Amino acid sequence: MLDANLTQQLKAYLVNIKQPIELVASLGDDAKSRELGELLNEIAALSDLIAVIPANDDARKPSFMIRRAGTDIGVRFAGIPMGHEFTSLVLALLQVGGHPSKAAQELIEQVKNLDGDYAFETYFSLSCQNCPDVVQALNLMAVLNPRITHTAIDGGLFPAEVEERKVMAVPTVFLNGEPFGQGRMELEQIVAKIDSGAGARAAEKIKAKEPFEVLVIGGGPAGAAAAIYAARKGIRTGIAAERFGGQVLDTMSIENFISVSHTEGPKLAAHLEQHVKDYDVDIMNHQRAAKLIPARVEGGLHEVVLENGASLKGRTLILSTGARWRQMNVPGEDDYRNKGVTYCPHCDGPLFKGKRVAVIGGGNSGAEAAIDLAGIVAHVTLIEYDSQLRADAVLQRKLASLPNVKIITSALTTEVQGDGEKVTGLSYKDRNHDTMHQVELEGIFVQIGLVPNTEWLKDAVALTPRGEIEIDHRGETSQRGIFAAGDATTVPYKQIVIAMGAGSTAALSAFDYLIRLPAELEEAA
Repeated sequence: MLDANLTQQLKAYLVNIKQPIELVASLGDDAKSRELGELLNEIAALSDLIAVIPANDDARKPSFMIRRAGTDIGVRFAGIPMGHEFTSLVLALLQVGGHPSKAAQELIEQVKNLDGDYAFETYFSLSCQNCPDVVQALNLMAVLNPRITHTAIDGGLFPAEVEERKVMAVPTVFLNGEPFGQGRMELEQIVAKIDSGAGARAAEKIKAKEPFEVLVIGGGPAGAAAAIYAARKGIRTGIAAERFGGQVLDTMSIENFISVSHTEGPKLAAHLEQHVKDYDVDIMNHQRAAKLIPARVEGGLHEVVLENGASLKGRTLILSTGARWRQMNVPGEDDYRNKGVTYCPHCDGPLFKGKRVAVIGGGNSGAEAAIDLAGIVAHVTLIEYDSQLRADAVLQRKLASLPNVKIITSALTTEVQGDGEKVTGLSYKDRNHDTMHQVELEGIFVQIGLVPNTEWLKDAVALTPRGEIEIDHRGETSQRGIFAAGDATTVPYKQIVIAMGAGSTAALSAFDYLIRLPAELEEAA
């Protein structure tokens, strides 16, 4: 199971285990059980503190529990945690084995003090780049608090269970048998959902913060670059982000980032955050901006009101809130979101194995999604509004070679249909003949571009009809002292490397604005 490289890496990590652990294996006679048994034995061979023992229970097969010897402390994986979940496996081995977590001590104490019994189950897929954060957070909680348990389940290995529990997107989390949440969640967010007073305490801490000289809103590539360049100038810098990394976290493969031939979104996002932490930057994660109140006078303080009611102030602002997946905005789309309508083919594709799906959008993202899905599902219908696909020629040639892909152009999707629980089909209009058609299917993957996260800025700064923040060549908006960068702006190309450059430009422009501000004007404000 483990190649030589992974074996060496894992062996180096396992020297950090401090307490004996047991790999309690629940195996059947199937091929996947044999694979799991092989993996567990390979892991045990790398450390004298690890032993494999057979389970005496009726747990899912194949599955295994990583248990601290002589205790009930542990976590369970139902499936074979390779791919994106291999890191989750390594961390679970270390943490159950007594190696301390790098999570903030305050957060660790908060988990330990949670009062109640919490049985979590997380459905994941091995190709999902968002799942490991959720799995790792819940695993850590189970290690820290004996009243918390967690089982991570590979949905692709348990299709009947996925069907019964109506899991149509990953990660999907159940708590004590009831739906708890879907999508990427970090430890702080999960704890906040359980600890009802966490949000209020966080808001009070934010309210007590002094104004920043540069306040960055948004933690994607543009925001991270802006924070770094501002902090390097030695000025008081803060960054508030709904989720650090932004849209990069949802990007499976990055191949055009200069000097790095290939990386993955979550890995790049982690590097961005670590780079920001190298400087004196006040990072406020999981904070969503709700309203912008520009300064009333030149050199005054701009105010950003957060969704939790707290507010932050800055002498200058850099808006880098990025973008999100564009919706079709047709009847049924919202009703069947995560019930067949999805926006991440890498994450959710394995849940539609052997089924019929549609991909909406004929650009590069849509073509790549259709190609990937064709290897998993029974049939893919790609629907494009334009008269021809916009994807690169190499992708179009690949699509044309796939026998289970049908391409429909000049088509406008008009409705998502379902039976009340899941998607059953869609309707589209043939724009050439003005006729209506129906396609029976079980999944719809929407890949029609991005929309800027700027609704909260209406009437505060000038926006284009598309909702993009209007900026000049220095990154300044229509409001003096307020700058913007990245995919939320009028910059013509939405690329990671361009967003980073734009964030750097905005930070340097903000610094230039500050040093040119008359001292008496700043003091009066």
